[in-house]
Amino acid sequence: MSTTLILSVIGPDRPGLVESVAAVVAGHGGNWLESRMARLGGQFAGIVRIELPRDRESALREALRTGAARGVSVTVAAAEPDAVRNAGEPGAVRARLSLVGHDRPGIVRQVTAVLAAHGANVEDFSSGTESAPMSGDRLFRATALVSLPPRTDHAALRRALEEIAEDLMVDVDLSAVEGA
Repeated sequence: MSTTLILSVIGPDRPGLVESVAAVVAGHGGNWLESRMARLGGQFAGIVRIELPRDRESALREALRTGAARGVSVTVAAAEPDAVRNAGEPGAVRARLSLVGHDRPGIVRQVTAVLAAHGANVEDFSSGTESAPMSGDRLFRATALVSLPPRTDHAALRRALEEIAEDLMVDVDLSAVEGA
């Protein structure tokens, strides 16, 4: 019998950081299923989904708690079973949100508030800043994969996003994901 866990990993960025976590997981009979990791502000952070024999879970948790992954802080949480995690709401529509505009505080808060008000579940979110090509001003870019419940009024959601886009002076695009 196996169990699936989610690991939250953070530590000062350095060569071998991911290997130190992978070695602990493998040393306890675990299988690294998927992950999202990135360097942010000198720290390396990520989330990892692993599977391992249920009888080795306690030993893995203890090894990670006591620092077996050299200089990395790891938090462990139980994962939902795949059947539940992948099922989603019947009739849900997946959409991709893209946003770009001059950087300013509050963009993520305002956009995610609109999504939440319309029942959207953010499944994946990525953002960053970069210099604008001509002016050198700082641009903010974000992409998100969202799941919209079948009862969503898509026109109202688009109008709400367009209203805040105008206020924030950003371009927002929401489009259905094909085959999802």
